Amino acid sequence: MDGDGATPGAGGSAPLAPEVAAALRESHRSEWARVVATLIRVTGDWDVAEEAAAAAFERAAHTWPRDGVPRNPGAWLTTAARNLALDRLRRRGVEAEKVREWMAMEDVSGRAHGPSDPADVVAEDGLDRDDRLRLIFTCAHPALPLESRVALTLRTVGGLDTGEIARAFLVPEATMGQRISRAKRKIRHAGIPYRVPTPDLLPERLDGVLAVLYLIANEGYLASRGDTLQRLDLAAEAIRLTRLVVALLPDADEARALLAMLLLQHARSAARADASGDLVPLPEQDRSRWDAAEVAEGLALLDRRGGAQPGGEPPGPYRLQAEIQAVHARARTADDTDWPAIAARYDALAMLADSPFVALNRAIAHGMAFGPRHGLDELALVEASGRLDGYHLLPAAQADLHRRLGETDAAAARYRKAIALAPTTPERRFLERRLAELAPPPGR
Repeated sequence: MDGDGATPGAGGSAPLAPEVAAALRESHRSEWARVVATLIRVTGDWDVAEEAAAAAFERAAHTWPRDGVPRNPGAWLTTAARNLALDRLRRRGVEAEKVREWMAMEDVSGRAHGPSDPADVVAEDGLDRDDRLRLIFTCAHPALPLESRVALTLRTVGGLDTGEIARAFLVPEATMGQRISRAKRKIRHAGIPYRVPTPDLLPERLDGVLAVLYLIANEGYLASRGDTLQRLDLAAEAIRLTRLVVALLPDADEARALLAMLLLQHARSAARADASGDLVPLPEQDRSRWDAAEVAEGLALLDRRGGAQPGGEPPGPYRLQAEIQAVHARARTADDTDWPAIAARYDALAMLADSPFVALNRAIAHGMAFGPRHGLDELALVEASGRLDGYHLLPAAQADLHRRLGETDAAAARYRKAIALAPTTPERRFLERRLAELAPPPGR
């Protein structure tokens, strides 16, 4: 096996029993980051860690159907991966004494052999937690380019193989592989430490981790190119990784708020596209198709802590964005949406983030809350800044507000510009449909 982390058993010669296949999938989802993180700590070699982890899952795909799924799959996988990693190091000529030293260190910690009883897992949570936090913070280290942070997080923490990541971002697999390899070399040669940031640096570094997860989620929510409106695999992966961060840092309100926001957005996935895959805008969505469980979970996460934070600090940017999604989630119909509340939160968000995208969404919210003319005035300021030149959603927003005012010529001109700039086929078809709706009926 090449160590690229594909879902175990996918390429086997015989189909796996359903219970074994399910156990492998669940173990890959829940244990990949734990196993890789432990091996990186033990060996200091990212490639060896990933290769050994992938080989351990492949071994499980051959062994578990014969011997049964072990009582503690995570411990089984960690032990197998650790032994495979040490074998690889021996073959590479690593000094036998160094290998024995690593083995002894892991024997003392107890983690590599795995607990003999599920209750032992509780005692080891601290070590597991530290290993996975080390992995997450290293993958999202600010010394790495942002695109490398995203790729490395999906590969090493998420366990996606290089091909999956490349397809998700519509780049050649070789390009994505080079991106991941460069990131690992940067970590090695620049001496980026494999550790959790000190308490004084933790808030800033956590912001970097959340920014990576947010970017992954954004690409899942609205694809940046291609023929697909949503990339639901990426959206689901962003939620899974954010859940992991929340589990490891339960007191991090912004991490919890990001998870709430992602759940509330993802809850609308089934209603955001029609049978042809075309965009259905929020006001026209069938809200009965929203995922009620995800809505409830997202709202519950927000309710755990609301308003100003301890010490009188205002809500952070992810909480504000989650609260905006919550306003939509609580509205029984589009007409029930509390747009002034949304506009107020965008006002607060604009004070925190000097972002042209925040400014755009703030202007749209003001147009919905206080009238299309007010929204157009705000959008004119965004356009004058020049920071969204070439971005299709700016003329699309202007077109929509002109349409609401009955200014069809102005709306048509902006729709045409948005169509020319639209990066995905579903968005382009939606805008073309809106443009066609402006045309007078035949014979008039």
